[in-house]
Amino acid sequence: MRQFFSHRLFWLALLVSLGIGALFARSIWTIRNDEWNYAAQSNTQLVRSLDQGLGWMLDTLDKSLEGVAREVGRPEVWGLPPELRARVVFDNSFQARGAGDVLVLDSQGDVVLDSGAMEPRKLNLGDRDYFVAFQSGGHQGLFVGQPVPSRATGLNILPLARGYYHPDGSFAGVVVAAIRLSYFNEIFGALDLGPYNGINLLRSDGVVISRFPYGDLDVGRSLADSPNIRRFQQEGSGMFVANAAVDGVERLYTFRHVGNYPLILNVSQSTDSILARWYRSAWGLGGFALLLMISCVGLAALFVRELTLRQQVSARLREAEHNTRTILDNMPSMIGYWDDGLRNRFANKAYFEWFGVQAEKMPGMHLSDLLGADLFAHNKPFLDRALQGEPQVFECTFSDVHGVARHAMASYLPDPDETGKVRGVFVQVTDISERKRLEDEQFNEKERMRLTLQSIGDAVVSADARGRVTYLNPVAERLTGWQAFDAAGHDVDEVVHLRSPDDAARHISPLRQTMEQGEAVEAVRGVVVHRTSGQRFLVEETSSPINDRHGAVTGAVAVLRDVTESVAMAERMAHLAQYDALTDLPNRVLLQDRAQLAIAQARRDGKSLAVMYLDLDGFKAVNDSLGHDVGDQLLAQFAQRLKAAVRATDTVCRQGGDEFVVLLPGLDGAVPACNVARKILAACDAPFELAGEWVRVGLSGGIALYPEHGDTLDALSRHADSAMYAAKHSGRRRFMLYAGEGVEPVPVLPDAATEPGVEVAI
Repeated sequence: MRQFFSHRLFWLALLVSLGIGALFARSIWTIRNDEWNYAAQSNTQLVRSLDQGLGWMLDTLDKSLEGVAREVGRPEVWGLPPELRARVVFDNSFQARGAGDVLVLDSQGDVVLDSGAMEPRKLNLGDRDYFVAFQSGGHQGLFVGQPVPSRATGLNILPLARGYYHPDGSFAGVVVAAIRLSYFNEIFGALDLGPYNGINLLRSDGVVISRFPYGDLDVGRSLADSPNIRRFQQEGSGMFVANAAVDGVERLYTFRHVGNYPLILNVSQSTDSILARWYRSAWGLGGFALLLMISCVGLAALFVRELTLRQQVSARLREAEHNTRTILDNMPSMIGYWDDGLRNRFANKAYFEWFGVQAEKMPGMHLSDLLGADLFAHNKPFLDRALQGEPQVFECTFSDVHGVARHAMASYLPDPDETGKVRGVFVQVTDISERKRLEDEQFNEKERMRLTLQSIGDAVVSADARGRVTYLNPVAERLTGWQAFDAAGHDVDEVVHLRSPDDAARHISPLRQTMEQGEAVEAVRGVVVHRTSGQRFLVEETSSPINDRHGAVTGAVAVLRDVTESVAMAERMAHLAQYDALTDLPNRVLLQDRAQLAIAQARRDGKSLAVMYLDLDGFKAVNDSLGHDVGDQLLAQFAQRLKAAVRATDTVCRQGGDEFVVLLPGLDGAVPACNVARKILAACDAPFELAGEWVRVGLSGGIALYPEHGDTLDALSRHADSAMYAAKHSGRRRFMLYAGEGVEPVPVLPDAATEPGVEVAI
């Protein structure tokens, strides 16, 4: 450790990392200043713009009040008729969004003129602060009053008032106008302020007029004792950072007095929101800088460590070379290295045992001198490909120095240099004569077994006396999902998981039953579940015992015949007898059965039921323009929409072609049937996607009710079909309700009340 810290490279890396940290710290601080300056400029511009807008409005309203006060101070105005007097007084009054009516109060505070009505309101405002200020003679010019709820409208308002006087200068009354405080929220609400940011409008004495977006709870509250308000009052405009008196959040305040009025406008933006993006950048840049600093020091540490370890590695290299030589000399394979000229660089002692050449004589020897002409010629093509960079593995047969035939596995591994050029070949030759003999015997035995079992089309499973699997043929592997080598040794009940067809219980293993009884078991039908995919196969399993020459049971063999397809075919044929092949909807046969049950139930319960006949408008045009395959797609999509529009207890049947029948049992008259018709029309309203195109297809339908229109399916079907054709002849895209023999069917209209025999809403 002392040697590590004394290395000059480490201290150089530490110095570089500190320089990187200093550069990133300066960049982070510069970004912070930029964010802060941008926020300060934005707030300043926002305050200035709001000040100009509010100042203009107040100037205009003040001039209007001044004009009204001048007119009502003239005695001759009061001698005019009321209508003419109102026009003279209020002709120049200011009308703007947010400004209320102008009221003229007499010396007692009673309303004597009202710009909003010819008859003045019966109000006395003599207790208002603005009236008291003018009545006492202590105020001149425009007075901004305390924000209060209006006695006329109940809304929060900001009153603006001017006094008017008799020709002799005595107090005559007050002219007052009001601005709705919600008007300020409307102006401020157009600005995207962000969280913990707001705009405040205050009177110069610290009374809150509007705080956006914090609501009206603080309206009229005095903040005169807070440090922030004192600073607003002392300075005409400016900017500072302080904690808010209301919620304690630190904010950047930018404030300005509104014109010459006793109003203060400020925009407050929380320092957290100003620096939010900077915080993210600072964490990212700081983390990256820290990573660079750690990486710089770490790389230096690794380099110093490598220099330290290099000497240790060099010392161990000689020991490793000795150990390698010892290991290679004691391996049963021939291991050597031959350069690109096929001259030996290294060889272990096995070369002496096989070819009778001492290891110390091998270096520099050419491979042809070792192998001889015939064996070298046999190996030459493999050597050439290995020298071209292609690894070679092959089997060969030769006689060793003692004349013993050896079957060997040879491996030639190219040794490329940095440029990719092969500079030599590693050679390993392993004697596999005994393994080859055993493989040949095993292959012959397996081949006989394979040919025997491949001729069997059923699954074959064998087990020993303990019920452990000893063999599976390929068909059994397919059924169970077990590989033969994987299943060997496992319990037969684990491999052949036989269950009852309804999956309610597990069958007793026929194999175990055979071994317990010592005799064959007849076919048992059950389900085998595939091990990995979960696929289910319906099988018939038979089993027979395996006896030794003394008659003892040593195991059993089971044969499983896959009957899944045959059973599925039978079920499919039964399904097709009652369901339409294209849409999988019930066909006419199943509809007859369900209709008979529904009619019997309706007769017993005193209920009604409905039969609907439906036909697609324009189906022939789809077939002619897009083809019959696309027409089939349209029928299938419409069938799905139709099923989704009815109840689970209803029956949707495809009659044939593009005709469909819907059976609605358990109804209370025509209203529910018409509601279902509405849902069906709505479901068909969206276009269908056919062959990459969006196609709109209409729908015409007829409705017949039990028992009003018939008490059998045939009668109801005829009447519903008649109503459907009436719907098609009357313009399509609608339903008609059957009304009786010789009577025109009743249209089912979208906007009408639903009663039998009248127009029905759907």
